Amino acid sequence: MNRYSRTAAVAGAVAVGVLALPGAPAAARDGGLWGAATIAPGREGIVEVAGVQEVAEGATLTLTAPRGTRVTGTPLDASGYRGSVAADGRSATYTVTGGPAGRDRVFPFVVAVPAHAVPGTRLRDCSLRVTDARGVPRAVGRCAVTVGLAGPTLTRPLSGVPLAARPEISGTAHPGAQVTVRDKDDQEACATTTAPDGTWTCTPGPGFPAGANRLQAVATLNGVSATSEQIDISVAQDDEGQ
Repeated sequence: MNRYSRTAAVAGAVAVGVLALPGAPAAARDGGLWGAATIAPGREGIVEVAGVQEVAEGATLTLTAPRGTRVTGTPLDASGYRGSVAADGRSATYTVTGGPAGRDRVFPFVVAVPAHAVPGTRLRDCSLRVTDARGVPRAVGRCAVTVGLAGPTLTRPLSGVPLAARPEISGTAHPGAQVTVRDKDDQEACATTTAPDGTWTCTPGPGFPAGANRLQAVATLNGVSATSEQIDISVAQDDEGQ
């Protein structure tokens, strides 16, 4: 994402939202006009549009945002193009101001998904249109924006503190999400469902072996998933911890 003139905060939102992360997309489907992204509720993500055939100066590419979302930016950092966002955020446009647009050019649009969006939902009415300098339509296409899942967090146990073999593990995730905690060997340590307030807690069944280990939480809801950052833990030899 760093090839776009957009703040690191937005790029981070795409990765964590995981994502909020772009879905399918820097290649057009069957040579047509196409764009896609998966964006977590309350986050921004980049819809990358490909498949624009070579067009001359004055041509425009317009993305109309899915119902309930807003376009917030046109971060393409390249000469020969000018991006603009409609005042109501319903659409955004790139205009060719220099030479012809190459066929391999990918056009990024930043789209904001509302916090109340339901993970796993495919948002409707995302469309694409190319017109020439006279406003004559030259191509149409569609874009797919799927509501992703924000990454869960691991708040306990604390890294670097000697632990008992069966420490309480807790964190936060999207309400209703199924959370599975895995260890350094990718074995399931425990699993639970996130409470309505966004918190979750579980305790390993079999105890962890003494020594160093690593934990990561995976949240899943309606067919989409996201992972937490990993934390390093240490289990005390005598199985007595804090």
